[in-house]
Amino acid sequence: MKLLETVAGLWQKYYYVYLGGLWGTIWLSAVSVAAATVIGTAIALMKLSGVRVLDWITRVYVGILRGTPILLQLYFFWILLPKAVPFELSDTACIIVALIVNASAYVAEVIRAGIQAVDAGQTEAAKSLGMRPRNVMLRVVMPQAVKNILPALGNEYVTMIKQTSLASVFFVEELMTSYKTVQSATFLALPSLIIVGFIYLILITVLTKALDLFERRLQKSERR
Repeated sequence: MKLLETVAGLWQKYYYVYLGGLWGTIWLSAVSVAAATVIGTAIALMKLSGVRVLDWITRVYVGILRGTPILLQLYFFWILLPKAVPFELSDTACIIVALIVNASAYVAEVIRAGIQAVDAGQTEAAKSLGMRPRNVMLRVVMPQAVKNILPALGNEYVTMIKQTSLASVFFVEELMTSYKTVQSATFLALPSLIIVGFIYLILITVLTKALDLFERRLQKSERR
């Protein structure tokens, strides 16, 4: 009972810190997945191009990013980027780039699988009608692949929300950073963790339910 009272008091006093962290988590995840979708699409198309060199490059790219821990990648970009570019970069910018690059490897595989799930017969039929490969991809394949890709992209967004918690290591503003801020000010670690955990639980539950609803509607539209 005393713990619950402490949690309630902590929320009442520092709710603005937690809400700031929540906003940071949401926009970090949204920006990362949106940019990763653009990069991942390019990588997927390179892999499906049939050009051996491009296929090899994408295999190495995806293999490295999926085969190493994300925290290692965050440290790598945090240390490397400020030295590699001729202008000043904030810690937040470095971490965003790292999250985008990491997510792009997973999104690329999602998009590749979505494209390959489209019936090959439709591609062949479009080509037999004289459509150029580019038009076949844009007008025939991609509109159908999007229905397979969107639910998986939604799941990637949910995953990214949890992965952004690692940004707190570099004190980028997000939910786990808000926990550290309040904990350092009050020395109340457990109550602050409970609040952050509760916010994560609500956010991810709501998003998961919304994704399930969206996926069911997509399935209904396909049956019509």
